[in-house]
Amino acid sequence: MSSQPPIGEIQSAIRSAPGVPVIRNVNWGGLKTLYVKEVRRFFKVHLQTVWAPAITTLLFLIVFTIATGAKSPVHVGGIVVPFADFIAPGLIIAQGMMGPAFANASFSLLVGKIQGTIVDYLQPPLSSAELLAALVGGAMTRAFIVGFICWCAMALYPGVHVTPVHPLAILWFGFLGAAFLSFLGVLTSIWAEKFDHAAAVTNFVIAPLSLLSGTFYSVDRLAPTFRAFSHANPFFYIISGFRYGFLGTSDSPIAVGSIAILAVDIVLGVSCYLLLRKGWKLKN
Repeated sequence: MSSQPPIGEIQSAIRSAPGVPVIRNVNWGGLKTLYVKEVRRFFKVHLQTVWAPAITTLLFLIVFTIATGAKSPVHVGGIVVPFADFIAPGLIIAQGMMGPAFANASFSLLVGKIQGTIVDYLQPPLSSAELLAALVGGAMTRAFIVGFICWCAMALYPGVHVTPVHPLAILWFGFLGAAFLSFLGVLTSIWAEKFDHAAAVTNFVIAPLSLLSGTFYSVDRLAPTFRAFSHANPFFYIISGFRYGFLGTSDSPIAVGSIAILAVDIVLGVSCYLLLRKGWKLKN
């Protein structure tokens, strides 16, 4: 009888040469693990990350429909729409989805840099694309969960009609909007060195763009100068396209807005990938 071990045991004992990658394609296991970690992280504090933004969005709806007495109809694309039906979709996408997406994406890497645990993201055998996909995927998951809760609550709210007319438009522009803020959040977490930097982006970039995007008013009623500013705001196209999914009409060309936001998302995604690959402000 031969005293040599089986061939399977010999092959299992052979290790790859130094510098030769063991995972040659996508590390699906690592990608799934990091994604699940990101989702579990915000679910552990769901009162703050899920229910708080949902309640805040509903408070906006209550204030603008009841407390201020704003019940006059709004003209959108030549069609008269009740005010509550007009602002509800904008609140869902702007306050309920895009805000949480940015908050989630801008937290992970930043807290890792501050606490000195950034190595937990950089050391595992994950490529830059896989790391980015997990971070953005977790942020978008949070966005869609909060948005769905807001939609369910508004569907039960008296006097508000949020029945989908074009569901594909709702999903598409919801995806574009959540991805836009997720990529922007990752860029912020790469650049920021403390929480004040991330808060500055939220207060001086995200909030103004969100409030001046036509969420609470129709841009057709603005002066030409302010109307031109609104049309240069990417939030405007996201909200207009998302609103089109519920109303069947919009105050901007849907195809133009879709192409423009998709192009912006691609640019932001490539920028995030290149910065993660370079390790800018992460490996110093």
